Formats: sequence, structure tokens, C-alpha cells
Amino acid sequence: MKTKELKFKTNINCNGCLNKVKPYLDQLQDLESWEVDTNNPDKILTVKGVQITEEEIIDTIEEVGFNAELIKE
Repeated sequence: MKTKELKFKTNINCNGCLNKVKPYLDQLQDLESWEVDTNNPDKILTVKGVQITEEEIIDTIEEVGFNAELIKE
């Protein structure tokens, strides 16, 4: 299967925020890698994985208390 890449606009804007989100994203088995560009005004979260879904990522981010909105490419 092909690896998918999804991008989300978030409000994860500092290292403290990243540290809160990290354990939640790290536990997602379908996720191969993820990163947040905190220098981008939209705080872009990029995730890569084979069977990841938009809903899975948004639910996980919201569970931690942040917002995530899929960026349509």
C-alpha cells in the first residue's frame, strides 16, 4: 500500500504544545511520521502513514485540546 500524506492547519504553536501532543500521535499505529511546522502561521501538522484517516488525526488532536483542520491539496 502507498503511504499517504495529510496536512492540517492547527493551533499547536510551541514546544510545550508539541510535548502534549507527542504521546498521543506516537501511539497511533498507522502513523509512520509526523511533524508540526511551528514557524508557519497556520502551524501545519504533516502526517504520513499507510492507513491513516483524516478523522483519526483530528480526533486525536482534539482529544489533547487542540484544533486541526484538513488542508485540501
